[in-house]
Amino acid sequence: MQCSIVIRAYNEEKHIKRLLDGIRQQTVKDVEIILVDSGSTDSTVAIAESYGARIERIASAEFTFGRSLNIGVKEATRELIVIASAHVYPVYPDWLETLLHPFQDNNVALSYGKQRGPAFAKYSEQQIFHQWYPNVSKPNQETAFCNNANAAIRKSLWQKNIYDETVTGLEDLAWAKWAKEQNYTIAYVAEAEIIHIHNETPQGVFNRYRREAMAFKKIYPETHFNIYDFLRLTATNTISDMRHAVHEHVLWKNTISIFWFRFMQFYGTLAGHRQTSIITPQLRETFYYALKQKNSNNSNREIEPIKYNEK
Repeated sequence: MQCSIVIRAYNEEKHIKRLLDGIRQQTVKDVEIILVDSGSTDSTVAIAESYGARIERIASAEFTFGRSLNIGVKEATRELIVIASAHVYPVYPDWLETLLHPFQDNNVALSYGKQRGPAFAKYSEQQIFHQWYPNVSKPNQETAFCNNANAAIRKSLWQKNIYDETVTGLEDLAWAKWAKEQNYTIAYVAEAEIIHIHNETPQGVFNRYRREAMAFKKIYPETHFNIYDFLRLTATNTISDMRHAVHEHVLWKNTISIFWFRFMQFYGTLAGHRQTSIITPQLRETFYYALKQKNSNNSNREIEPIKYNEK
């Protein structure tokens, strides 16, 4: 089994070494690593080169998630392309093996794996990870939902439909929607687990959900999100988070973050649905170059997790 791994990065020196260490410890050894860098000013590129990665560059002024991926996938020489964010890392040494296993079915166009946050992730984001990435796999998922922080596709299908370079995010959803419309299968693989670091400020959460709402509105023009939706979803999700936190005896240390995270999540969603799709240079800076981070969780798998060197 072999694959190419495309990693998008911008100033990820704090995180990318752990991802590359995790790749090195995988049961799948025949891997090609391609780093698409969008103007890093730290040691991201040097670290990646020390692990044998090929470097492709995109100017920050030209960056979109879709364009960056298209550059990386185009340069890949393997049919199976794994896509990973630079601020994720695999939990188990069979991450690649399990993520690629669904492609034994020729009708599978895309697979994606479980995501969890690190111990310091915001409580509400952990709840979102549990909601979006359950513990049970789905080899033939009904919807187009997926996430390119931890996914794999066939290059031959990408050649028929490259990633949309005009959307402000959710290029993965747009591509998966196309694949479903062509009657291809999307597989969710719970065993292909990664930790996703997303330690955002309130403004960062707002920016992320605003950007994704703008993209969602473009992909699904019929969608609507109004003040009533904002109030209803903010209230119901805040209450749900607090109930879970009470049950887990962690409410006292998470109350403030639950309130601001859920407010910014849905306020950003509301703003995104009202926002023009024109991306100004100021919006580009806000959307693509804000500070980020993300989280983890116990599993009942028999395989031992990777032990990372914390130095």
